[in-house]
Amino acid sequence: MWKESSSWLHRVSSTWVTLSALLAFLLFSALILPAQSSRAEAYSGAVGSPDTSFFYSADDLYDIAQAYGEQGRAAYVRSRFTFDVVWPLIYMLFLSTAISWVYTRALPADGWWQLANLVPILGALSDYLENVSTSIVMLRYPAQTAVVDALAPIFTLVKWILIGSSFGLLVAGALIGIWRRARKTLG
Repeated sequence: MWKESSSWLHRVSSTWVTLSALLAFLLFSALILPAQSSRAEAYSGAVGSPDTSFFYSADDLYDIAQAYGEQGRAAYVRSRFTFDVVWPLIYMLFLSTAISWVYTRALPADGWWQLANLVPILGALSDYLENVSTSIVMLRYPAQTAVVDALAPIFTLVKWILIGSSFGLLVAGALIGIWRRARKTLG
């Protein structure tokens, strides 16, 4: 299943699809993210958001839920099921197609590195799991939500590791491609 999914991504990641995904990513980052950040800042204040944290605990999550207040928690949950449904799709589409496009040109077609285009999908999946788990905690607050409250920080950490790795894989593939092309031209 994984290999077939990766192969499909390589096939559909034409130059135009990849450039369109890049454009969507850039437009969303420039036009939507700043407004969303401002709205989030209004209800999160100085306590921040679990989504933008790298490390936090279940206790920290409850402290954040308390600091948000009822309206802030409602706004947080609403944001997770509107904006934060679309955003992971946008960055996943960009990163998966860009990695596919670059790796098709930079690395041997039969290498296991071609599966790197699946890392952004796993990152987006972790993002969705984070959104669901933190929303459950926010909706049930002040009641404790055992297990879910412990999983939320794990999903967040995994999300950031996978998204960061995706950008790293993209840059590494581009550098390998540039190096191979320069070596071929000079040699």
